[in-house]
Amino acid sequence: MVDLDATIVGCHSRKQNATGTYKGGFGHHHLGGWIANTGESLSILPRPGNAGSNTATDHVTVLDEVLAQIPDEGRHSKLLVRIDGAGASHDTVSHLERLGTTRRRVAWTIGWTITSVEEAAIKALPERVWVPYLDQDGTIAPPVDYDDATSDETHGCGGPGSEYGHVAELTGLAKRPGWPTSMRLIVRRVPIAPRDQAAGKVTALEKATGWKYAITATNIGRMRGIPGTNQPQWLDVLHRHHAVVEDHVRAAKTTGLGLLPSASWRINTAWVLLTGIARDLDVWTRLLAFHDHELLAKAEPATMRKLVYWLPARLAHHARKRWLRFDRDHPHTDAITTAWHRLAALPAVT
Repeated sequence: MVDLDATIVGCHSRKQNATGTYKGGFGHHHLGGWIANTGESLSILPRPGNAGSNTATDHVTVLDEVLAQIPDEGRHSKLLVRIDGAGASHDTVSHLERLGTTRRRVAWTIGWTITSVEEAAIKALPERVWVPYLDQDGTIAPPVDYDDATSDETHGCGGPGSEYGHVAELTGLAKRPGWPTSMRLIVRRVPIAPRDQAAGKVTALEKATGWKYAITATNIGRMRGIPGTNQPQWLDVLHRHHAVVEDHVRAAKTTGLGLLPSASWRINTAWVLLTGIARDLDVWTRLLAFHDHELLAKAEPATMRKLVYWLPARLAHHARKRWLRFDRDHPHTDAITTAWHRLAALPAVT
């Protein structure tokens, strides 16, 4: 399960290819791909600050580099790619469709821009087709009251109810030429948050209905062996889980991606590559050596540095051998020595 996302790396001095960004800052605008469940960094493409969010050629480049990092060895494999609205371009979707082979199935979910076509389709949906919005654990999400002035307008056309929001199938109603015939559109509605109201991110349709809408495009019809994969609720939850990529981006920035050391583009490009390697080493250390430790199994890079990588130790020579002596008073010495033996027992890379 691969998540693609772009991130802005701000600069406080003149650096090559540092320009104004779409958010009004100054710096670079990198695009990367991460494995969802482990956080491994598969590819990070350095880009100038004015690089577009939905540049298809950059997404294609990262997708190809992502596939090159995933070992297949000719076996049948399944790959899920998730991208936010920046991936909703003809070239990106066409490339995703071409990535599938007889030995590899590539499924994808992408955020979808709502235009007048989609708004007309949403208006045409009967109320009975909307099903409850689910949390990540599969339970129906309870309603959320943003303030004490809860009214019918807060909960939308359904009035005050027992669910937070709803999901429905929009496939076939919002028709645009040039897109894959197998593509499905899943629409979600949730109460309008005060921050969206304050930012003016509410359309005329949303003001009229009291709901905030979002659409997910996908090529998933039904996954063999996984019940419910054809249901709009399941597909909506699957794509919303894409938000975990923000944690992986934040960890990459903590590892070094957020601080570019040089004014030279070539040096900074090498630095971006090294930060990806460093992030993978950190992830692999936790997966292979601390997988059963309650704290360190999911520790952030800052925690790993403080509790593991900066552990006081002394390299001693005795009986023609070298001994690494850890601080016995450190609270995680036992876990670290166990991890040391686990790593030492791994077979040599060939």
